[in-house]
Amino acid sequence: MTRASSRLALAAAFALLAGCVAAPTRPVVATSGMLDAQTGRERALAAHTRWSLEGRLGVSDGHDSGSGSLQWEQDGATFRFTVHAPVTGKTWVLSGDAQRARLEGLRDEPVEGGDAASLLRREVGWQVPFAQLVDWARAARAPGEAQVQFDAQGLPAQIEQDGWIVKYSDYDMAQSPPLPRRVFASRGEQRVRLAIRDWQP
Repeated sequence: MTRASSRLALAAAFALLAGCVAAPTRPVVATSGMLDAQTGRERALAAHTRWSLEGRLGVSDGHDSGSGSLQWEQDGATFRFTVHAPVTGKTWVLSGDAQRARLEGLRDEPVEGGDAASLLRREVGWQVPFAQLVDWARAARAPGEAQVQFDAQGLPAQIEQDGWIVKYSDYDMAQSPPLPRRVFASRGEQRVRLAIRDWQP
């Protein structure tokens, strides 16, 4: 399956995901207490090095788009990122760790690269900040400078980092700490959306 055909096959489903993402709530001004609470929340999340989620993923760059059902398994630095395209029925798997990445299911043979983001960009055409998304998916700051705005419950409504703006519009309050259900990351025309059905933290 070529890169072009894979993007065309996934494009029809992207609108379904877009409709699933609710409008974000109006953020409130961050206080030192909120930032301290977020730091504590991030420490608690860091203690859970093994987690997984199921949901839908959508990616767009203003010209091309794609989406599919997603199962993401994370164990420390090791990951397995499985996307199923509903139109073609094709499934591809991105796996690896901080030093390597492997993509299976798009070509006759698996392909490898130094990191997940560059491999996705090369083979699928998707601009996904994978290293940061590991943290952003759980409404945590990735390493480096970041600005956070909070909702009325003191949970992140928006994280701005590395030129990306990551917005959160819904949380699973049954989780401890609460985890996002809707994540929308954007940088210019680049868009990454997560609609999460289930967390296993």
